[in-house]
Amino acid sequence: MSKAAPGVRFAEVDRETRETNIHVVLDLDGGTKQDISTGIGFFDHMLNLMAFHGQFDVGIEAEGDLHVDDHHTIEDVGICLGRAFREALESSGPIERYASIHLPMEEALVLVALDISGRSGIFFDVEFKREQVGGMATENVKEFFRAFSDNARFTIHVKKISGDNDHHVIEAIFKGLGRVLEQATRKAERRSGGSTSTKGRIG
Repeated sequence: MSKAAPGVRFAEVDRETRETNIHVVLDLDGGTKQDISTGIGFFDHMLNLMAFHGQFDVGIEAEGDLHVDDHHTIEDVGICLGRAFREALESSGPIERYASIHLPMEEALVLVALDISGRSGIFFDVEFKREQVGGMATENVKEFFRAFSDNARFTIHVKKISGDNDHHVIEAIFKGLGRVLEQATRKAERRSGGSTSTKGRIG
């Protein structure tokens, strides 16, 4: 991992294993550039939506053992993206910390809530009807969120309120994550004390 200068909310993360080779570049204060290639078209689309609605610049290059399945690639992208968020926020100063949204996508409606708490936790209350959407296993949606939460050290709640079309439900989830990331990572100018916790520190 690289270290950003104070006030520069940027991170670059590399991770290479026998299963995957991942490179992530993140700029929380960009918002116009998304360059994502994981080899899983539907996953790329979801990550692009997340970054667009989160208003951050991100580059993700992933090579994985897709001849086995999509699990390792999706999980390891979550690991690296989570680490990038954690590192980028180290130089941020005080942020809003909390955010939640009910996000609709046609007949689908999901709740996504976020606490940038320094403590990981994923509470995922979604059932899917299909095993795959666009070559991505639906069970790996939760695995991405788990890996992202564990490595960013964020607490994330996801709950499906309604929805019959799994594509719409998943799209609402990723858009919702982008929206709450944008809100919770906003700089909190009024918090001159430098902390978003009464404890004096996060975590």
